[in-house]
Amino acid sequence: MKILNLYACLGGNRYKWNDVKNDIEVTAVELDPELARLYKERFPDDTVIIGDAHKYLLDHYKEFDFIWSSPPCPSHSRIRFGQANSKRENYNPVFPDMKLYEEILFLDNYFKGKYVVENVIPFYTPLIPAKKRGRHLYWTNFNLPNDLKGRKNPKNFIESGSKPNEIYHEIDLSTYKGKQRKDKIACNLVDYEVGKTIFETMLGITKKEKVKQTNLF
Repeated sequence: MKILNLYACLGGNRYKWNDVKNDIEVTAVELDPELARLYKERFPDDTVIIGDAHKYLLDHYKEFDFIWSSPPCPSHSRIRFGQANSKRENYNPVFPDMKLYEEILFLDNYFKGKYVVENVIPFYTPLIPAKKRGRHLYWTNFNLPNDLKGRKNPKNFIESGSKPNEIYHEIDLSTYKGKQRKDKIACNLVDYEVGKTIFETMLGITKKEKVKQTNLF
């Protein structure tokens, strides 16, 4: 199975995929060279492309069976919107980045495989209906379970800097030399258990939970 992982960051969504299926070929696209380097260290068997994920999707979508896209979320987020409305310095209003909806429409109409587009819950009513699960929205061409098996966030998930979130996601940003804030990188990763559940669902794998049943005599 050939998989395209767009805006890959450190592969929070991808982390547990090999636990589900071994014979996968993953191509990851990441614009930040430092994050691409760390991704490659984490997943040495993946092909890592440093470049524009949006353009790569347009040029290469036919080559893949499954595509996961997590376009940048700040211009859509409630937090960014609230900061701009509070007139905080360096948080002026910005246009929402419409690449998110371009990719949803493109995948839904042109792509023959399975896809997931993931983003935050926006400050506006989504222009295309999505599946809300936890802190995220998902646009897919397959059904998602109501419970994505997500883990509890670490204490003070956003406020406490990157370290608790690095532990939570099992990543190490100590050698990262790029320009992005480490706490932002760590906070924005998809929970790997959620990524695993969605991957299993896409493959049609159903997990039966153990249910304690009381027999009546």
